[in-house]
Amino acid sequence: MRDTGTTAWAAFEAAEPELAGTVRERFGQYTHHALATLRKDGSPRLSGIEADFRSGELWLGMMPNSLKARDVRRDPRFSLLANPGEGTSMGGGDVRVSGRAVEVTDPGTVSWYAKEAGAPQPFHLFRVELTEVVRTTVEGEEVVFRVWAPGRPVRTIRRGNDESPPREDRG
Repeated sequence: MRDTGTTAWAAFEAAEPELAGTVRERFGQYTHHALATLRKDGSPRLSGIEADFRSGELWLGMMPNSLKARDVRRDPRFSLLANPGEGTSMGGGDVRVSGRAVEVTDPGTVSWYAKEAGAPQPFHLFRVELTEVVRTTVEGEEVVFRVWAPGRPVRTIRRGNDESPPREDRG
């Protein structure tokens, strides 16, 4: 865990390989996903984006001076939802990662990434530091949330389609 209360993708993957594998698989089903950032006035902005896993990191590349890039340069907090797919079945559930987007400006790293990913330059490159990972599925009549945060094991929270409060599975 880093001083900011965040975790790099590789550390999350080592700590929770099953959930990390599910998240990677879910993001791998589609190219385009939904990125939530914060505008200058604090209101949310939702943008399309491609997410990329390379060398033990989760990367976000953005067009030069795009609104989303300006948002995370000003306030690095974000949430990234994997494309839920077509229809209403949620395609095996959905996944969301939240954290901080750390801009990478080292020319060698940017050049390496551009070559590896086939990304046209110039662009803004951000490395993801995780603060939360959530997988949501529907099991029978319940919505099930599997939630991970740095320094904690995965928690499973269930809620039904009634007024009962959510309940946490106890291992």
